[in-house]
Amino acid sequence: MFTTRPTLQGTFGMASSTHWLASQTAMAVLEDGGNAYDAAVAAGFVLQVVEPHLNGPAGEVPILIAPADGPVKVLCGQGVAPRGATVEHYTSLGLELVPGTGPLAAAVPGAFDAWMTLLRDHGTQSLERILGYAIGYAERGHPAVERVGETVETVRELFETEWPTSAALYLADGRAPAPGSLLKNPALAATWQRLLSEAAAAGPGREQVIEAARRTWREGFVADALLAASARPTMDTSGERHTGTLTGDDLASWEATYEDPVTYDWNGWTVCKAGPWSQGPALLQQLALLPDEVTAADVQFDDAPTGSASGDGAFVHRLIEGTKLAMADREAWYGDADGPSAVPVEALLSDGYNSARRALIGDSASRELRPGSPDGREPRLSAHATAVASGQAGFDPLAVSAGAGEPTVARDGVTRGDTCHIDVVDRWGNMISATPSGGWLHSNPVVPELGFPLGTRLQMTWLEPGLPNSLTPGRRPRTTLTPSLALRDGRPVLAFGTPGGDQQDQWQLHFFLAAALRPHVRGGLDLQGAIDAPNWHTESFPGSFYPRAMRPGNVTIEARAPQAVTDGLRRRGHDVEIGPAWSEGRLCAVARDPETGVLSAGANPRGMQGYAVGR
Repeated sequence: MFTTRPTLQGTFGMASSTHWLASQTAMAVLEDGGNAYDAAVAAGFVLQVVEPHLNGPAGEVPILIAPADGPVKVLCGQGVAPRGATVEHYTSLGLELVPGTGPLAAAVPGAFDAWMTLLRDHGTQSLERILGYAIGYAERGHPAVERVGETVETVRELFETEWPTSAALYLADGRAPAPGSLLKNPALAATWQRLLSEAAAAGPGREQVIEAARRTWREGFVADALLAASARPTMDTSGERHTGTLTGDDLASWEATYEDPVTYDWNGWTVCKAGPWSQGPALLQQLALLPDEVTAADVQFDDAPTGSASGDGAFVHRLIEGTKLAMADREAWYGDADGPSAVPVEALLSDGYNSARRALIGDSASRELRPGSPDGREPRLSAHATAVASGQAGFDPLAVSAGAGEPTVARDGVTRGDTCHIDVVDRWGNMISATPSGGWLHSNPVVPELGFPLGTRLQMTWLEPGLPNSLTPGRRPRTTLTPSLALRDGRPVLAFGTPGGDQQDQWQLHFFLAAALRPHVRGGLDLQGAIDAPNWHTESFPGSFYPRAMRPGNVTIEARAPQAVTDGLRRRGHDVEIGPAWSEGRLCAVARDPETGVLSAGANPRGMQGYAVGR
């Protein structure tokens, strides 16, 4: 099959990310003797500089790690709701939804502490060396990609009238960053340099310096500036100015934590995901809902012969309907809940439950939101989800669009936040998959002393008590961020992920099936072929981002898909939208053959930013 670029292969190291500078940074760290975890941390900080419209230091990052000599673990870099972030407080302000922008939407920042924890526990290099790459790009500049300027233009009025600190950085001389122009962030460079200077005073040990940096973030000058930003009245998507709820105790008491992944065995693979505080188990549910036998012809619908299972859209139809069922369960059951409200993950992934759910998939497209009853428990949906599912809440076509990713809506303009991704595998067999996001340049005003804004992840919670994803102090908002690792015979083989909000585990489903089932390239997984294959997504469930819309029956599919597939979907009752030829899916992937040690990588050509490197 023709691909946009080759699947890379080598034996030394591989990195794939959503920006070529981050990928090359990761490779530079590997060349310098670092391992996959050193490389991912350095690349993660570079992504904050070169993709500020997609992530920032005060955002969040779930990380899956597979050490060469240990079990797969999840490192949770998703911060919790502050202690003052109660349903009662938000509804007392006249709000029905958490705003999509502004300090009321800010959770405790999680990304920085997660990266530091990873570096401390699994890395080998000094913090000074790891941060040096990001400092260099922030201080000396980097060529701006097209979407940075496009995003800034979308929120120009907001920046100029309400968020002057953001205008000072991103509208210098009244102009948004032009593609290829050098974009600098001297305040961010100074932040990291000051943090390094203060951390170095803690002592010469590598771990001592990292721990001191964590304390400075939580209790020092960084914390002081973040708290001041949270307390500043800020215009948000409600059309009003609000202050946030973040306190010093919130920052000082939170730290990234390790936990076991949720796993599902499919066709000889064990797929590992973060728990139901993410949407990760939805991918596992989609796998559990598949027919007993799936073939390469089913997933190769870019050039499938007429009459094959996928040639008339039959298999794509099944995937879409399975996605709807899994996402309905996500809406009813997922969240950071415990006790009687704990998420019944084992039941949601059980054979009996999914056999009954699979029987709901008929020959025509469903337009209903149909959560199930695992263990006989009755599902409960938020009032807003029920309203959008029944058509009682209107759909704003400007608020949600095909392939949009993670939308946040700013006053007087629609803009798109999104996400980054990085995968790395090294010559020793260490593997990592991470999906940084949040703290976008348009999520909150830039904190002038720091060079970056607060995040907005609390917008994913409901202002209704008693739900698994209700806004609750000390609990994580259910995030869409969902990196993946896949094992064979207990050994890590594949790390992958994508930006894309609610679309992430839809795009990853088709990628994983294609990678697992399609013919191999030079004896290894055809990563690039699986990434390049035409993809799709549905919005036939309540969205995770403000304004939490739903489009019953919707499917958006790339124009490269055969006409027979789109015609078949329409015959089955789907509202098919044809997206641009290269618009669905922004996947990154690395792999390792445990028998030969051969490493491989591929990266998304869509958007002309993703890149894989290795040797």
